Amino acid sequence: MPALKARIEKSADAYRSIGEAAAELGLETHVLRYWETRFPKQVSPVKRPDGRRLFRPQDLDALRAIRILVHERGMTLKGAKAVLTQQGVGAVLEGTAAITPDAAPAAGHARALQETLARAYGDVPATPEARRERLNDTLNELSELKAKLDALRARRA
Repeated sequence: MPALKARIEKSADAYRSIGEAAAELGLETHVLRYWETRFPKQVSPVKRPDGRRLFRPQDLDALRAIRILVHERGMTLKGAKAVLTQQGVGAVLEGTAAITPDAAPAAGHARALQETLARAYGDVPATPEARRERLNDTLNELSELKAKLDALRARRA
């Protein structure tokens, strides 16, 4: 039976189960459930009486747009929601959505933090011995700074 299911192609207009939607989008099912809670206006699957979700084609389009903004463009969920609200799912899927700092203020801060961390830790030594030596040097510098601070505190007291 599972082999038969794998061979059957669904039409583009068919509803998808959460497993089918996740497989089609290359995401995990828990991610779809979470995005459903964060983007209720864009993603609202039909729920059967037994509680199973069925994603409509427009839900899949919205999930694709969210995946593009979050995974490919590196935006935060808050920034992605702002872009989808202002410009719509179609603009993101067509590639015409303009990603501006006003549309996603949190994304700019997150990107700046990532760049700062990359600069700070970009030159990490490759070997464990070199990393250990660098850590020891840093520890010595911090110990010297602590000694200076302690001396200043003692003078003030």
